[in-house]
Amino acid sequence: MFEVSQPETASAILVGVDLGLPHFDSQLIELGLLAQTAGLIPVSKIVCKRKAPDPGLFVGSGKADEIKAMAKQHHATEILFDQSLSPAQQRNLERHIGLPVNDRTLLILEIFAQRARSHEGKLQVELARLQYLSTRLVRRWSHLERQRGGIGNRGGPGETQIELDRRMIGESIKRTKERLEKVKKQRNTQRRQRQKFSVFNISLVGYTNAGKSSLFNALVKAKSYAADQLFATLDTTTRQIYLNQGTDQGIQASLSDTVGFIRDLPHGLIDAFEATLQESTDADLLLQVVDASHPDFLEQMAQVEMVLEEIGASDIDQMLVFNKLDALSSEQMPLTLSDNYEINGKTVQRQFVSAKTGQGLDQLREFLTIAAKNHRHVTFPDATITNHV
Repeated sequence: MFEVSQPETASAILVGVDLGLPHFDSQLIELGLLAQTAGLIPVSKIVCKRKAPDPGLFVGSGKADEIKAMAKQHHATEILFDQSLSPAQQRNLERHIGLPVNDRTLLILEIFAQRARSHEGKLQVELARLQYLSTRLVRRWSHLERQRGGIGNRGGPGETQIELDRRMIGESIKRTKERLEKVKKQRNTQRRQRQKFSVFNISLVGYTNAGKSSLFNALVKAKSYAADQLFATLDTTTRQIYLNQGTDQGIQASLSDTVGFIRDLPHGLIDAFEATLQESTDADLLLQVVDASHPDFLEQMAQVEMVLEEIGASDIDQMLVFNKLDALSSEQMPLTLSDNYEINGKTVQRQFVSAKTGQGLDQLREFLTIAAKNHRHVTFPDATITNHV
């Protein structure tokens, strides 16, 4: 859980609206972690219930007054909503409260912009940001108002400048898409080379901060950036992994570490990151990494499955890797490190591991060796299906 701190530089009030959806985070824990990842300090939070969002202010005028008073009391510099706001709602809230108001979508975009390192990652973030901005041209545009002049000329405020900005953003989106298309062709060439030599492709997927990069490093002895924070890795990293070592029939495969998923991942980001997520859609085997110690791991798994469905990767053979075994209490420890698990009507292999201590990694390598030998014909050993930690 995030800690409430005294404001230093940029501080934020967290706002959540319970609309009756099953995944509502009443404690705003994830939003607080997102805010901290973006460099903001959560100083307070406010939660309310509504049957439907208010068309003008999302929360209604009374609750907006309450947020304004809380922001003044805590000297907050920004308001963060856990839901997506329409451009009009965002503009109206800023005028009502007198502070910048941003939503979950922009917060995720900001984090991605801060973390992208590769040329491709930066292009993808830029595309998502431009697509988001193209819907926000109604925000704070009073400085674009032009003087009315001429007989019978009743042009609206800012009409010409807004049209110009829309055209400029549209042209930037087009150029960025063209550059991303070149990157995608380069990746396709690399994939064809791997397919030419019949390389078994394994892709790590999972909820953000589930420990994918730590597991990746442990399996391939790499030094990819890994940290206990959301979206520590944005750019796909692919390395060779050598299985069945110490025998005359060593197997070479490729292992890819991809960007983590999250609840309500902006669709613009899914579209913009198509080239990166293509590593998942072209994989022979998906290793879905799950934080076994997280209280909402079932909800996180459901969110990952939704994204996999959206990018066309739901039919790929999959294995569950329940990570962070070292963080489980004695009461939560599984009876066996390997079993079967039913997900979306399919029976898949599950392996408990600790990327931190190495526990369970030998068994995971043994399974990957079997999968690579079968190459697209993954078979699962007999085991009792258990859907609990």
